[in-house]
Amino acid sequence: MQLPEHAAHAIRRLERAGFEAWAVGGCVRDSLRGVEPHDWDLCTSASPAQMQAVFADARVLTTGLRHGTLTVLTDGGPLEITTYRTEGGYSDGRHPDGVRFVTDIREDLARRDFTVGAMAWHPERGLCDPFGGQTDLKNGVLRAVGDADTRFQEDALRILRGLRFASKLGFAIEPETAAAMRRQVHCLDCIAAERIREELTGLLCGRYVQRTLMAYADLITSALPELAPMLGCQQQNPHHLYDVWEHTVRAVGQVPAEPVLRWAMLLHDSGKPACKTVDEQGIGHFRGHPRASLALSRELLPRLRFSSADTERILLLVERHDTPLGDSEKLVRRSLSRIGEARFRDLLAIKKGDAVGQGTSRDYVAQLFETEALLNRVLAQEQCFSLRQLAVNGADLQALGLRGRPVGEMLHALLDAVIDGQTDNRRDTLLRLARTRMEEQHVK
Repeated sequence: MQLPEHAAHAIRRLERAGFEAWAVGGCVRDSLRGVEPHDWDLCTSASPAQMQAVFADARVLTTGLRHGTLTVLTDGGPLEITTYRTEGGYSDGRHPDGVRFVTDIREDLARRDFTVGAMAWHPERGLCDPFGGQTDLKNGVLRAVGDADTRFQEDALRILRGLRFASKLGFAIEPETAAAMRRQVHCLDCIAAERIREELTGLLCGRYVQRTLMAYADLITSALPELAPMLGCQQQNPHHLYDVWEHTVRAVGQVPAEPVLRWAMLLHDSGKPACKTVDEQGIGHFRGHPRASLALSRELLPRLRFSSADTERILLLVERHDTPLGDSEKLVRRSLSRIGEARFRDLLAIKKGDAVGQGTSRDYVAQLFETEALLNRVLAQEQCFSLRQLAVNGADLQALGLRGRPVGEMLHALLDAVIDGQTDNRRDTLLRLARTRMEEQHVK
């Protein structure tokens, strides 16, 4: 394991001043996995005041100093250095009521959440691993440090962090750790909504998301109670092989690991349980479920503090996931006119995931690839589907004598005519059509 020079230099500097220092946490875990860490964190026996003295000539940030963290700004990137510490009670179920600085690295590692993150590394002394994190890392096991219930009572967000690790790394959660997660899941009520959103987004974008959503559906729906009715909701429909939850899980794994697409896929059928009816033949129907899913999403997304832009995008995908995009160039142009290329491609991804997640027929997936081919042809030929592409503009229509609202109305009428193939997108042709329509309106 090789430390980057800026981290190694900081360790040497602290130790020349008489203190102990180690690389710690996620950077050690990732390095042992053969993955380049995003950043490097150090811990040290030096007190906050002593750290400030050691780095008195460096550029530093002191915003975390009350909890023992000094950020040193180096050419290799910011470096967080934290004094060894233990933590007091967690009366809010998230943050320690206080910290106590200590001088033993093992005491510091004992406060951490999972064994794979409770390891430290020194360029000369090697690995410090008092809780068997290296073995768990090799075996792909996620295990709480010490008493699992205590770890999750201290900070319930660790429950979702564990699920995120499982989804990202493919690790199995050790049975007693998983049992403690379930015993303490009620503590998530104390966690800020945006922190829950961040962890769930990381989970949804993980490589092993399907496995995690299936194995820990009860924990996921404890954080997102609106989705609980999806569990075990049988579809009883020849077009669907799985219940609503498993269909959704399989669909989530089929779309690109981009947060908005994964969230839209998670929510696209969330309204199905409330819409379910069964006919005399025993076939299940879910009429109106896009509207029901949209209504549910409109409640859930603001609660989790999604941005306005992400909310708008997710809601559009949920609302339109069952709406055809078009099986002809004319209909594709019409869809492009309504939602634009970016959302069209988003919907294609959603529809493909939805179709694969049904587990019954490949025909619909094939149709979607045909729609994608139509889209690419329309774009490659620069066919007109927006006012920006129209060969005339508002000034041209004003020159014909139109003023105010009729200018916009005529532009849209001309665009509709082009999209529907009634006329070519040529300036002279469009102006002639505009004059004709003005004359007809004048006669009326």
